[in-house]
Amino acid sequence: MGASGGKLSRFPHHVWVFLAPATIIYTLFMIYPLLDSIRLSLYTTDGTGAYHFTGLANYITLITDPQWSDAFWNALKNNFIFFCVHMLVQNPIGIMLAALLSLPKLTGRTTYRTLIFMPTMLSVVIIGFIWQLILSPLWGVSESLLTFIGLADWFQPWLGQEGTALLTLSLISVWQFVGIPMMLIYAALLNIPEDLTEGAIIDGANHWEIFWHIKLPLILPTIAMVSILTFVANFNAFDLIYSVKGALAGPDFSTDIMGTLFYRTFFGFQLQLGNPTMGATVATMMFGVILVGVLFYLFVLQRKLRRYAL
Repeated sequence: MGASGGKLSRFPHHVWVFLAPATIIYTLFMIYPLLDSIRLSLYTTDGTGAYHFTGLANYITLITDPQWSDAFWNALKNNFIFFCVHMLVQNPIGIMLAALLSLPKLTGRTTYRTLIFMPTMLSVVIIGFIWQLILSPLWGVSESLLTFIGLADWFQPWLGQEGTALLTLSLISVWQFVGIPMMLIYAALLNIPEDLTEGAIIDGANHWEIFWHIKLPLILPTIAMVSILTFVANFNAFDLIYSVKGALAGPDFSTDIMGTLFYRTFFGFQLQLGNPTMGATVATMMFGVILVGVLFYLFVLQRKLRRYAL
C-alpha cells in the first residue's frame, strides 16, 4: 500500500530502461532464430528453391528414412556417449579436485586452481591442434612418453581408429573443461558453515568422513546444476569435433554428433549439398533433446533435492 491515500504504489517504470536492452538483444539473437528454425523445419523446397509447407514430414523423414535416419541415430548415440563420458569422468574429477582444494591445510591452492582452470580459457582450436600433435603416430610425443614408462605396447593411433576416436575426443574435452565443475563445486563447499565441520572434527571424524557425510549432501543441488549444465553444453558441442576431425567427423562418422550433423546438413560439405529445411529439422531435434533434459531436471531431480533438503 502507498504511504498516502491507501493506493497501490506505481510500478517503477525505470526498471524497463534496464531490462529493455538485454530483452531486445536476447529476443533478436536467441528467441527469434529459434522460432524461425522451428518454422523452417516445417517446410521443404522443390527444384526451383520455392518453399512448401509439409508439417512434420521432415521429422518423419529424419527418423525413418534410411538416407537420413542412419546418420541421425548415429549422431544422437555418439552425443549421448560424449555426454556420459563427461558425466562419469569430468564431474567426479571436478568434485574430487574441489574437495581437495577446500582442505584448510592445503598450501598453494590458488596456484593449483589457476593451473587446472587455465585450459578452459584457451581456444578449442588451439586445444585440438595441440592434442593432435601430442597423439600423432608420426611426430607426437605420446608414444615416446609411453615408451619411457614401459608402456610402449599400449600406444595406438587413438584419433584414427573408429573404436577409440570418440572416447579420445571426449577425454580431451574433459581435460579442457574440468575446471568449470571444479570451480562451481569449490564455491559451494566454501559456503558450508565451518561450525558443521569443526563439530565433526571434534567428534573424531577425518576429512573423508566429513566430506562424504556432511559436505556432499549439502552440495547436491550444485552437483545437479553442474550436471544439467554439462548436458546442455555437450548437446550443443561442435567446435572440438570440427577442429580435430572436420565436418565429416571421421573416421567413418564415428565421431559424428548432432552439431556436426547439423553443420553438414544445413550448409553442405564437399559433395553434399546444403538443405536448410532438413538442417533446421536437425537443429529443432537438438533443441527438443535439450528441452526434455532440462524439464526432467526441473520437475524431477530438483523436486527430489528439495524434499531431501527439507
